[in-house]
Amino acid sequence: MKRLWRAILGRTAPAQPDLDALFGLPSAALTLRAASGFSPTGTGSVAFRAAEGAAFADLERDVTALLDADEGPPVEQVADDYGYTWLVVRAHAAEEGAEPDVSGLVTDLHAVNSTLEAGGYGPSLLCSLVGFTDTRRRALGLVYLYKRGTFYPFAPLGGQRRDNALELQVEAAVGADLPMERDRSRWFPVYGAPGLHADEPPEIP
Repeated sequence: MKRLWRAILGRTAPAQPDLDALFGLPSAALTLRAASGFSPTGTGSVAFRAAEGAAFADLERDVTALLDADEGPPVEQVADDYGYTWLVVRAHAAEEGAEPDVSGLVTDLHAVNSTLEAGGYGPSLLCSLVGFTDTRRRALGLVYLYKRGTFYPFAPLGGQRRDNALELQVEAAVGADLPMERDRSRWFPVYGAPGLHADEPPEIP
């Protein structure tokens, strides 16, 4: 009945977080390599607004302990100029010449998000990002919007510029692998996010 009334009134229920959508990233990485020649940088990150005081310090220790429990990579903390904190994880070392382990990286990102969510920080979560680059040193990030449960591509060009044509190309390429964000006004720029080749701090509204 609620669905019927929403349809009549032209309203739709807000999208819900679905962290399992992150597990589509390894498939998307294979698609990107085949379609556009992009390879993972081996770095991923989770952005959220950090709380002050002992509560966050305790949570940070919990996240670090979780990832270290199985000899996972350490978590690095990077603060930006907009009041957000990035928890950075790196893929396990691969054999020489092999690409980073995207599956393991995604598992770590899922664990970080889940721990923050369980700690009551779900409302503070902004996004997760996995970085890619190609032989031309172009930068690309696949960004997961936590509150939307969707992804979008972000391709910085340096300065406050982005490669919109490449972003649209990537959207078309990985649309079968990931739930894409259809509202392009939500494709927020994250200049300088960990894993991207840019010097600027993340620009997050």
